[in-house]
Amino acid sequence: MPQINAEPYAFDFEPARAALLIIDMQRDFLEPGGFGEMLGNDVSQLRRTIEPNRRLLAAWREAGLFVIHTREGHRPDLADLPPEKKARGRSKTSIGDPGPMGRILVRGEPGHDIIPELYPLPGEPVIDKPGKGAFYATDLAEILRHRGVTQLVVTGVTTEVCVNTTVREANDRGFNCLVLEDCVGSYFPEFHIMGLKMIKAQGGIFGWVAPSERVIAAISH
Repeated sequence: MPQINAEPYAFDFEPARAALLIIDMQRDFLEPGGFGEMLGNDVSQLRRTIEPNRRLLAAWREAGLFVIHTREGHRPDLADLPPEKKARGRSKTSIGDPGPMGRILVRGEPGHDIIPELYPLPGEPVIDKPGKGAFYATDLAEILRHRGVTQLVVTGVTTEVCVNTTVREANDRGFNCLVLEDCVGSYFPEFHIMGLKMIKAQGGIFGWVAPSERVIAAISH
């Protein structure tokens, strides 16, 4: 069993029981001109994760390992959108409204889809989630159990919101999570740093943190 040099201590990596979980690498969040930038965010803070994710995904696929992607978004009829979520941003444009890349956070719209650099291959499940956590109101847990997965290598955006929420959900369900620090990102650098600190605090209360190059080395023998 390879060990990954991680914080707060070494992670006992079992590739055959691991899944790469790539969270919400969506066009509206990462691409210039999308909803994220429209809100005044610096999308370069998220785009720096694209190349590390691309290298990791290529190595992971080459090793024949299991990949899952997630997208945050809602039904076109918005029946699964809590009114409180729509109102909370206090923005003139909100979920379901027309945006730069179609209706904002609506499934099937161009901006809701995954960026071309990391686009899923046939056979790689895509989890469409209505909330921040990838386990809430989805079949992710069942998919992982059916595949015998016990470990999640977690990447994506944003560190302090959907990544952190998903890792906490996974922890409560008995999964061990390794979060790759260069493959996750936030519009707010200070939130990224604190989000990682929260995961690895207190002896790894929610999981482990490491750079992606160590995982790539472990699966590329």
